[in-house]
Amino acid sequence: MSVDFNTVAKEFCNFYYQQFDSDRSQLGNLYRDQSMLTFETSQLQGAKSIVEKLVELPFQKVAHRISTLDAQPGSPSGDILVMVTGELLIDDEQNPQRYSQVFHLIPDGNSYYVFNDIFRLNYS
Repeated sequence: MSVDFNTVAKEFCNFYYQQFDSDRSQLGNLYRDQSMLTFETSQLQGAKSIVEKLVELPFQKVAHRISTLDAQPGSPSGDILVMVTGELLIDDEQNPQRYSQVFHLIPDGNSYYVFNDIFRLNYS
């Protein structure tokens, strides 16, 4: 069975950002013990540490708006690389912050988990 990596990437990002924006404490099932997050200058490994970092972020409300989403096959094993750029609306701020995020998705049964997650705010 051939997987449409673009469709998987779009569906994953829609789910991820909807979950992040509504209740980021529930993102743990998308990561594994070997998963790694680089968030700005912090590097964390393991689902528990990653979710703790995301929950600790200093805002209550957030909304992600995707501007671009690019995907490629990551290897012959079926993994997928995803590059996202977009805007974050945080709390009651009127001016969005631009961000870039890369996901390395690994097949796991009928779904995928995040092996690598790299997030950066883009300052101009």
